[in-house]
Amino acid sequence: AMPFSMLAGASAAAKALAPTACTTIEEVGSTGVGALTLGFLALAVSTVVMVAKAASADAERRKYYFCSTFICGVATFAYFAMLSGQGWTAIAGCRQFFYARYVDWLITTPLLILDLGLVSGQDFVTIAAVVGADILMIVAGYMGAVSVVTTVKWFWFLFGMAMFLPVVYSLARTFRETVITRKDPEMIELYGKIAWLTIIMWSFYPVVWLFSEGFASFSVSFEVVAYTIMDIISKCVFCFMIVSAHDSLGSPSQAPAQSREYV
Repeated sequence: AMPFSMLAGASAAAKALAPTACTTIEEVGSTGVGALTLGFLALAVSTVVMVAKAASADAERRKYYFCSTFICGVATFAYFAMLSGQGWTAIAGCRQFFYARYVDWLITTPLLILDLGLVSGQDFVTIAAVVGADILMIVAGYMGAVSVVTTVKWFWFLFGMAMFLPVVYSLARTFRETVITRKDPEMIELYGKIAWLTIIMWSFYPVVWLFSEGFASFSVSFEVVAYTIMDIISKCVFCFMIVSAHDSLGSPSQAPAQSREYV
C-alpha cells in the first residue's frame, strides 16, 4: 500500500474522477508544476517562432515550418491543459495520470515523422506506413497505462514496443537511405542530426513509462519532469535544428521522383 503521508489531500473532484476505492490520489507536486510551466513556456515561444518563420518563408521551406508550428502548438495546448489541472484521471494505484500528453503525442509524433520524411525526401506511402506504426505505439502506451489488470498492462507494453521497433528501423535505415539519394550533403547532415535526436529521445519514453505508468516507482512529479525534459528536446530542439538549416531547406527535392515508381 502506498503511504498516505506521501499523497495529496483528497477532494470532491478527485473522488468523482476516481470512483474506485481511492480516498486520496497521488498528484503532481510543486516541482512537477514548475516543469509543466517551463514546458508550456518553451513550447509556446517555439510555436510563435515557427509561425513567424512560416509567414516569411517561400513555399519550399514553408512546409517544414508548418509541421514545426503544429508540433509545438499542439504540445503547447497539452501543457496548458495539464498546468490548468485538466486532462487527467486516476489510474490503478490511485495515481494521477495525464492522458492529455497521449492526445498530444497522437498528433505530434506523426508530424515529427512527416517532418523527417520531408527532409529525407521519402515517398508519402512509406511515411504513412511509419506513422501508422507510430499511432499504434501511442495507443498501446495509453491502453497499458489505464489497464487495471497487470497482465493486460504488460501485454499492451509489449505491443507498443513491437510497434516502436519498425519506427526506429525506418528512421535509422529506410529514410536514411532515401536522403542519401538526394546527393545533398547539407540535407544528409541535417537528416542525420534530427533523426538521431528523435531516435535517442524517443528511446527514453518507454523507460520513463516503465517506472511511472508501469511499476509506479517514480513519483508523479518525477514522471512529469522527465517527460517535460524529453518533450522540450524532442520538439523544441528538433524544430530549431530545422530552422538553423534554413538555407539547406530550399534545395530542390529530387528523391520523391526517384523513390516513387509509377506503373
